[in-house]
Amino acid sequence: MLWVWIGGYHRAMPDAGDRAQKKQTLEIVEPIGKRVLIRKDEDKKITKVGLHLPDKIEIPTITGRVVTVSAEVERDENYPIKQYDRVLFNPKHAIPVDFEGDNRLFVIPVEDIVAVFRREIG
Repeated sequence: MLWVWIGGYHRAMPDAGDRAQKKQTLEIVEPIGKRVLIRKDEDKKITKVGLHLPDKIEIPTITGRVVTVSAEVERDENYPIKQYDRVLFNPKHAIPVDFEGDNRLFVIPVEDIVAVFRREIG
C-alpha cells in the first residue's frame, strides 16, 4: 500500500512494488509559492434539464475544492481561500498531479482562482 497525504487527509493506494515489502510510504503534496492544490469537480454528464449526454461528450467544469494551500497563501490576507472552499478557477496554468487514476488533482497559481463560493448563513 502506498499512503498519500493530501492536504489534511491520507489515502491508501495499492502499489505492486509494496506488496513484497511491508513498509508503507507517506507522500506529501504541498504547494510552494502562491499556489493551491485543487480537486477538480467531475465533468457533468447530465444537462440542467435532465438530458443524459453520451460518454464522449461532457460539459467541462472549472470548479473544484481546495485540498490545501501553500504557507504563503495561508498567511496572505489578500487571498481569503481556505481548505475545502469550493472555487471557480482558470485551468490554463493548472498542473496535473498524477496520484490517482481519476487524475482530478491540480496545482494552480492562486491568481487563477477567480471566485470562491460561500453560503450566507442567516
